[in-house]
Amino acid sequence: MSDTAPFPSVFVSHGAPTLILETSAGRDFLAGLGRKLGRPSAILAVSAHWTTRVPAVSGATAPETVHDFYGFPDELYRMRYAAPGAPALAGRVAAMTGAVVDPSQGLDHGAWVPLMLMYPEADIPVAQLSVMPYRSAADHIALGRLLEPLRRDGVLILASGGAVHNLREFRFGGNSAAPWATGFAGWLDKTLEAGDTQAVGNWLDASPDARRAHPTDEHFLPLPVALGAAGPRPKTERLHAGFEHGSLGMHAYAFTSAQADAEADAA
Repeated sequence: MSDTAPFPSVFVSHGAPTLILETSAGRDFLAGLGRKLGRPSAILAVSAHWTTRVPAVSGATAPETVHDFYGFPDELYRMRYAAPGAPALAGRVAAMTGAVVDPSQGLDHGAWVPLMLMYPEADIPVAQLSVMPYRSAADHIALGRLLEPLRRDGVLILASGGAVHNLREFRFGGNSAAPWATGFAGWLDKTLEAGDTQAVGNWLDASPDARRAHPTDEHFLPLPVALGAAGPRPKTERLHAGFEHGSLGMHAYAFTSAQADAEADAA
C-alpha cells in the first residue's frame, strides 16, 4: 500500500462535448476541481461513452484521444490529451474485477474533456473503465466496491456521466430546467446524502422522474461505480450543482467512507 492519502471517488457530469470551449459554471467548476482534490498517483476514469457487455479496462501505454462525436467545431477535433496510460493499474483492475483488458482503447470525451480541465498538464497515468448498460445500477455499485482498495493507494476513481442527461429535450443555451429534471436531481441529492445505496441501485423504480431524466442508462451508471468505491457506508459531499442547455444536470459528488471516518474518530 502507498503512503499517499486516500482519495475520494468522484462523479462529475461532463455535459456536451463543447463544454471545454464554453464559458459556464460547469466548466469553471471542473477547471478548479483538480486543485481541490490534489494530485493522485493515477486515475481510473469510468466513462459513460465506453459501453460493453462485460467489464473492460484500457491497458494502452499511450491512450489516443478519441473524438467520438460529430458536427462540432473544428477546434474540438484538434484537441489532444496526451496523458500516459496506466497498464499496471489496468492489470490490477482486471485482477480485482475480472475485467477484460483492452490494449487499444483510448480516452473518449467522457474522460478527456473533464481531465483536460482538471489536470491540464496531462502528466498523470490514466486507465479507462467501461460501463455496462445491460446490467443494473446495483451491479455497478458491486463493481465499485471491488475497486475500493485503489483509493487507499491514492488512485482517483473519476466517474464521468451526467446527473441528468436528456438530449431529446436539449435546448442550446438554456440554463433553466423543467420540473422533471429538477425533481430527479433533488431526489439524487437526498438519496446520496442519506447514503441510500439500495435506492440508487433501484433508481428506475425509486424516482418517478428517472426515465425522463435518463432516457438511456449509460450516463447514470458511472455514478453507482463511484458510490460503490466508497464502501458499504458511503459519505457524500456535493461538489457542484446546476443545469446547462436545459436538460443536462451538471451535478458532481465526492464519496468517502463513513465507516473509515468513524473508525478514525474511535482511534
